[in-house]
Amino acid sequence: MTPAFATRLVQPASLRAAAQAAVRQGHPLVVMTTLQGCPYCDLVRDRFLQPAMAAGRLFAVQVDIRDRQTPLQDFQGNTRTGADVVRTWKARFAPTVLFLDAQGRELTQRLVGVAVPDFYEDYLWQHIEQAQRALAR
Repeated sequence: MTPAFATRLVQPASLRAAAQAAVRQGHPLVVMTTLQGCPYCDLVRDRFLQPAMAAGRLFAVQVDIRDRQTPLQDFQGNTRTGADVVRTWKARFAPTVLFLDAQGRELTQRLVGVAVPDFYEDYLWQHIEQAQRALAR
């Protein structure tokens, strides 16, 4: 059965479980840091990540950089908040897109911000393909 977050970006209860599910499906875990009201976050989520998820091309979740209330299990099994996890990643800008393996290690360089929206999809897929190759090793 496909997890509930396979077609819509949500914050998972557990990053570890989300990453394990992604890897079982042959994908890296794509994590987008987000911020409420961020038009670039909306662009990346709505135009690129969610349609690719709906087509089964990737497995992605989001983490709100200001969320200091919702419990989120990190890769070590500790319960933290989205804000705490994002601070650990040193992801200071929204959106930042990370490409992770089942242990939470970055597989390729992260995408920070949206410099040129017209080319963003190409950059995104280059990073996803690099992460998939690294995951396959």
